[in-house]
Amino acid sequence: MVPTASKNLMIQRTILLLILAFFSVSVHAQQSIDKIIAVVGKHRIILQSEIDAQAIEAKKQDAASATMSDDAINCNLLQQMVTQKLLVEQADRDSVTVSDDEVEGTLENRIRYFIRLLGSKENLEKTSGKTVYELKDYYRDVIKEQMIYEKMLQEIIKSVKVTPAEVKTFFETIPTDSLPFLPASVQIGQIVIDPPVSTEMQDYAKNKIEDIRKQIVTDGKSFEVLAGIYSEDPGSRDNGGRYDGVTRTGGGWAPEFISAAFKLQNGEVSQPVKTKFGYHIIQMIQRKGDEADIRHILIRPQITTADYKKALDKLDSIRAELVSGKINFNAAVGKYTTDENAKRTGGMITDPNTGSSDLEVSKLDPSMILIIDSLKQGEVSHPHIFNNETGDRSCRIVYLVNRTAPHKANLKDDYAKLQEFALNQKKSKKLHEWLMQKLSSFYLKIDPAYLTGCDVLRTWQTAANKE
Repeated sequence: MVPTASKNLMIQRTILLLILAFFSVSVHAQQSIDKIIAVVGKHRIILQSEIDAQAIEAKKQDAASATMSDDAINCNLLQQMVTQKLLVEQADRDSVTVSDDEVEGTLENRIRYFIRLLGSKENLEKTSGKTVYELKDYYRDVIKEQMIYEKMLQEIIKSVKVTPAEVKTFFETIPTDSLPFLPASVQIGQIVIDPPVSTEMQDYAKNKIEDIRKQIVTDGKSFEVLAGIYSEDPGSRDNGGRYDGVTRTGGGWAPEFISAAFKLQNGEVSQPVKTKFGYHIIQMIQRKGDEADIRHILIRPQITTADYKKALDKLDSIRAELVSGKINFNAAVGKYTTDENAKRTGGMITDPNTGSSDLEVSKLDPSMILIIDSLKQGEVSHPHIFNNETGDRSCRIVYLVNRTAPHKANLKDDYAKLQEFALNQKKSKKLHEWLMQKLSSFYLKIDPAYLTGCDVLRTWQTAANKE
C-alpha cells in the first residue's frame, strides 16, 4: 500500500512532467545557442535546441532513455523529427491538410486540460513561464504540424493489418530469453451516474445569470469586471471572460454556445444560454469571418448533497442487480450509464493512447488503485464519488473484469498485446518502405556530426542524395 503523502507526490510529479513535456521546448531554445541540425524539403529545419529539449524530457519520462547514451538518444530523436518533417512535406504535395478550426479545437482542449490539471490559469502560466495567449501563439504551428503528420501517417499505414497467423509467427520469432516481462495489469469497467441537478438549483443559476446580464445591459456595469467576480470558468475568469479566435465549428465549445455567439453583433450581449456546462451570457467583442473574439460568464448549477445521494442510491440498486445476477455488466452499462463514452466502450475503461482495455496498474490513478485493490476478479465496488475526465465530480461503481500478475509474455494470456506489438512492427516496416521509396524526391541535409554512429540517418542521407 502506498502512503498518502507518497501518492500525492506521485500525482504532483506526473502533472509536472506532463506540463514540462508540452511547454519546455521554448525555454530550452532560449537558453541554448542554436544551430541548424537538419534541413528537410523546401524550408523545414530542425534546431539543436529542439533536440536538446526533447532529450531532457526523454530522460525524465522514459526509463529506457535514461540508460541510453546521449548519442543514441539524439539519433532516435532526430530520426523521429526528420520523419515528421518528411511526412508533412509529402502532405503539402498531396494536399493533405487540417483546418484552422481543427487546430484551434485541439489547442484549446490541450490548454483547458492543463488548466484543469494545475487547478488554475495562473498555475499554468507560472509553470510554463508564458501567458495562455502566448502559449497558444507559440504552439499553434507546432500543433498544426503534429496534426498534419498524424493525418499523413494514417494515410500511409491505414491498410496495414495483421492476421492471427502473423501474430503467432511474430511471437515465435522472439527468443525465449527476450520475451518481454509484462507488468501487472487489469481490465476494469465502470457505470457512471451523473448526479441530477435539482430544479431549484437550475432556477437559482438561471436567475443569477439573468441578474448579471441586467447589471451589464441595464445598469451599465462592465462585462469584464463582472466576469472576474462571478464567472465559474477557470480558463477565462481572470481575463475578464475573454476567449480569442473562437470558431464556428466549436473547438470543444457546446453547439448551443457557438450558435448564440455567432448571432451577436459587436458589443452585443446574448440572452442566457443553457449548455451542458451551465448557464452563459456571451458578449461579442469582434467578428472576423468565421472566427470571433468573445467574452462569456458561466454560472454552473450547484449539485447538492441530496443530488449526490440520489445518484449513489441509484448505483447501489444497480450494484444489487449485478451481484444477484439479475443483469450482466454490459446490459447494465447500456441501460443505466450517463457517460456517452462508456456506452461506446461497453463500460470498459481504455488507454487513451492505445485504445486498449488492458491497463497497467502502475499507470492508474491512485484512487482507482485503492478501489481495485479491495476487489476480486468479477466483483463490483460500492458506489462512490470521483472526479471525471473533465474534472467534475460524478458517481460510479467499478467492475473488475480481469487482473493479471506480472509475467513473461505468452500467446494465450497476452494475445491482444502481442497483436498490438506485431501490428506496430508491421506499420513501422510499411513506413520505412515508404520512406526509402520517397527519400530520393526530397531535399535532406543532416549535420555530419549526427551521421556518425547513426546508421539509419546515414542511410536516409545517402538515399536522399541519389539522382
